[in-house]
Amino acid sequence: MSERRRRIDALDVIRGFALCGILLANVEPISNISGKVVPAGPGDWMGYVVDHRFFPIFAVLFGVGFALLLESAEGRTASPRLLLVRRLVVLLVIGVLHMLLVWPGDVLAIYAASGLVFLLPSTWLPRWAVAGLAAVVLVASLAVTDGYLLAPGLLLAGAALVRFGVIDRIERSVKGTAIMGALLAVAAAPVLAVQVVMHMNGPVGRAGGVVMAVAGMLIGGVYVCVLLLLLRTPLRAALHALFAPLGRMALTNYLTASILVLAVAHLHGRPQDWTQPVLVGVAIGVLAAQWVFSTFWLRHYRYGPLEWLWRWATWGRRPAIGRSHNSARTVGSN
Repeated sequence: MSERRRRIDALDVIRGFALCGILLANVEPISNISGKVVPAGPGDWMGYVVDHRFFPIFAVLFGVGFALLLESAEGRTASPRLLLVRRLVVLLVIGVLHMLLVWPGDVLAIYAASGLVFLLPSTWLPRWAVAGLAAVVLVASLAVTDGYLLAPGLLLAGAALVRFGVIDRIERSVKGTAIMGALLAVAAAPVLAVQVVMHMNGPVGRAGGVVMAVAGMLIGGVYVCVLLLLLRTPLRAALHALFAPLGRMALTNYLTASILVLAVAHLHGRPQDWTQPVLVGVAIGVLAAQWVFSTFWLRHYRYGPLEWLWRWATWGRRPAIGRSHNSARTVGSN
C-alpha cells in the first residue's frame, strides 16, 4: 500500500490488557525460577481465568503486527521482506538475551523464531492458504506438543486476520463481535468444566495440557470480544487511558516486568512462600509503575525506548522520537 495506515487504537488497548494478564500469570514463575510449580486446584481462580488465557492473545497480536508492518513496508521499501527478517532477527537476539540473563521463560525468542520459520514464508501464500496453515499448525501443536507450542499457529492466525480484513473492521462490527464472543463462550464452557474436573482428580498429564491450551484460546477470544464491545461504550476513554500506554510500549514493559519482579523478590525474600494475594499485589504494583512511566514517556515521545531502538534496527535509520516530529502515527510502529 502506498499510504501510511493510521494506528488502530483498539490493538493498543488489547495488547496492554494482554500484558496485564501475562504479568499476573508470570509473577510466580519469574520470582521463583527454581521453585516448585503448583498446579491449579478447584479453588485456584488464577488457574481458570488467568493462566494460559493471555498468551494466545499476545501471540495473535504479534502475527497481526507482522502482517500490518508488511503492508506498510511494501509501499515504503523495495525489499519489505528483508526488513521483516531484520526485525525478527533483532527480536530473536533480544529474546535470547532475556532468556539467558533474566528469565528462562521468555516468549520473544519463540515468537521471533516462529516468525522466521512460519510467518515469513507465509507472505508468499494466498490468504486462504495462510488461514488453513494456521489451523493445521494449531491442531498439530495440540497433538504433538500437548498444546505447549501454540505460537506458530497463533502467529499465522493473526496474519490471516489482517489478510482477510478483519483487523480493519475490528471496531466497526459490533454485531459480529457479539456473535463471535457468544460462540466462543459457548464453546469454552464445557472445556473449562473438563479442566476443573481434571484438576480436582489429581495430576492432569498430557490430556490436561491439551484441555488447558484449548480453554486458553477460547477464553482469550472471549476476553477480546468483551473488551471490543466495551470499547463501544462510554468506558472507551477509561479503557484507552488504562491499557493503551502499556500496549504501545509492549516490548519495553514486557522486558522490564521480569527485572522488576525479580527485584521485588530479592528485596522481599522467599518468593516461594508468597500467597496468591501477594502475587496479585506484586503484579498490580509493577503494572502501576509501568503505567505511570509509559503514560509520562508517551506524552513526550512517539515510541517507547526499546520500541524506538527496535524500529531503528528494523528500518536501518534512526527514527524521529520527539513529539515535535509527530505526523500520522502508523500501525506496526512497535
